[in-house]
Amino acid sequence: MGTLRGDFHLSEGCPWPLGAASDNVGINFALFSAHAERVELCVFQNGSMRTAFLPRCTDQVWHGYLRGAAPGLLYAYRVYGPRGAGHRFDPEKLLVDPYARELEGEFAWTKGGALVTPKCRVAARRFDWGGDSPPNIPLENSVLYEVHVGGATRLHPDVPEPLRGTYSGLASKTMIRHFKRLGVTALNLLPIHCFFDEKHLALKGLSNYWGYNTITFFVPSPRYAAGQSNRSSAGEFRSMVKALHAEGIEIILDVVFNHTAESDASGPTVSFRGIDNLSYYRHPPNAPDDYENFSGCGNTLNLAHPRVLQLVMDCLRYWVGEMHVDGFRFDLATSLVRDSAFLAAVRQDPLLSRVKLIAEPWDIGPDGYRLGGFPPGWSEWNDRFRDDTRMFWLTQSVDASCLARRVSGSAEIFHRNGRVSFAGVNFVTVHDGFTLRDLVSFNERRNRPNGENNRDGSGSNFSWNCGEEGESDDPAVLRRRRHLSRALLATLFISQGIPLLQGGDEIGRTQSGNNNAYCQDNPITWFDWKSADDRLIEFTACMAALRRRFPQTRQRSWLSGKAVSAGTDVVWWHPEGREMRAEDWHSGFKGFLGFMLAPLAADGEFLLVLMNRETEPLDVHLPPGKWQCLCDTALDMPFSGAPSGNPCRLDEYAVKFLVLKEANERETL
Repeated sequence: MGTLRGDFHLSEGCPWPLGAASDNVGINFALFSAHAERVELCVFQNGSMRTAFLPRCTDQVWHGYLRGAAPGLLYAYRVYGPRGAGHRFDPEKLLVDPYARELEGEFAWTKGGALVTPKCRVAARRFDWGGDSPPNIPLENSVLYEVHVGGATRLHPDVPEPLRGTYSGLASKTMIRHFKRLGVTALNLLPIHCFFDEKHLALKGLSNYWGYNTITFFVPSPRYAAGQSNRSSAGEFRSMVKALHAEGIEIILDVVFNHTAESDASGPTVSFRGIDNLSYYRHPPNAPDDYENFSGCGNTLNLAHPRVLQLVMDCLRYWVGEMHVDGFRFDLATSLVRDSAFLAAVRQDPLLSRVKLIAEPWDIGPDGYRLGGFPPGWSEWNDRFRDDTRMFWLTQSVDASCLARRVSGSAEIFHRNGRVSFAGVNFVTVHDGFTLRDLVSFNERRNRPNGENNRDGSGSNFSWNCGEEGESDDPAVLRRRRHLSRALLATLFISQGIPLLQGGDEIGRTQSGNNNAYCQDNPITWFDWKSADDRLIEFTACMAALRRRFPQTRQRSWLSGKAVSAGTDVVWWHPEGREMRAEDWHSGFKGFLGFMLAPLAADGEFLLVLMNRETEPLDVHLPPGKWQCLCDTALDMPFSGAPSGNPCRLDEYAVKFLVLKEANERETL
């Protein structure tokens, strides 16, 4: 516990850095509030509270220096100011410092509906990184794995029980072996910034599992710390990063700067609202007591304000510089760029411009859908890939020409302003929606455990139950599901762009049809390792290995149908044994897609990909030469390596990968 030696007296101190900063002699406190009239520092020690007003305000930053105070000291603020016309000052409220690095205790709702707020703790910020350095994996070589820190290991029998559901569990030897077997290069962690449950969930006995309800952006959530404290969470998070970096695995954080957990006008006053409501949040022009709700969660952070933008930038630099993370996925990123200088600030920053930056390019505000609208240096979640891939394989509502655009990197969306072919992050499933297994097992969502009468979650999933809703023991249904699961994964890994695999899809994880399991911190969402499908794990690993083997699946330049050093970069193939013609895309084999990718170097390998989503097998006449089948997703043993006949039999709901072993010198590719 931090101590306070000597008299409790505040000198003026400095208006920077914001937050509580120790210099081994005392602690400087600095808090931004443009509209406050007074700011009171509250210090807690030995069961008592001592208070003093910050003595100076410089450029809207209230500050003071407490000599004799040391790291570990507990503190909070009371902020005095007007009420009404958008102001929400309440000096009865103890408020959390937006720049707090540690908290004492957790946020919790009482049975009476009151929110217990923890106190801030001054952090010592000491950690031995021992020469840790980021893996710096080129973005085009990345394979992302979206994973929930708690749910991934909660039920894993080979992870030591005290570490299950924690940062340490995610970096355990067992999990590292799994990640390396899969060939993933980066873990995309669902939000780990400290958050609390929404009141309506707490009253139902539920909790916020996903974590998209941040309240302190600098504090790793103690929910995932083996020590179950905010003090241990930062060190344990750093140890996790260090262990994963040592194995060549990067960490990408899902960050939520579009709103905070203070919610709408009826929500709790915990931090930002009580410090300076008008500055921190966006408000309708003629209704300052209300909130613009571009997030769907009650409020929207105001990054158009320079101090709010500074908070976000300081936070991002902290996580890169002091916590060693390798990148960020920005939730509802349109909210961050609307009317703000966020993109320009990131682009000029010498630290942040080097890390991986991924946008979820939409929100529910005006002009909210901005897929393809982010600048060079950014990648974007490509929901068009998700929808079109599902519709091709599962609902058959788009044809091969549409899928061809997706496997080519969605050039019509991203090929502009000098952006490269991995600007899009491709995914078939993510946390928000069905798992892969449920995608081929359910036509309808089953969200009643969420307590909203099955009204929540998307009703447009482009899924197919393959003939029977839910669990089945019908061999024909199970065969279709197996074929389609593999076909979807194969499409993901063969496409230009960055593949994002939802954690647990490789083991056959089900949520029993729940496609909005944000409030299910229980076996509905936890990975069921005892029932893991080892054949599916191996198939996924082999898909990642195939992607590594063929550089033309992850090239920087856009596919154009033009000559490269070894041949034409892409040739779209017709089952009759010729190149596709313009008229072929609109007639004939609309459920077949074939394409050949030339190697990037003269001594590389030609790769031929054949896809058949029809209900009957198809004979495909191959290009000249002798071809070897690397993978046939329809086989129980997909990776046979057997020579291929010509024509080649392609089963229903199947994908084949073939490599050219011997070219016919009399014919050209």
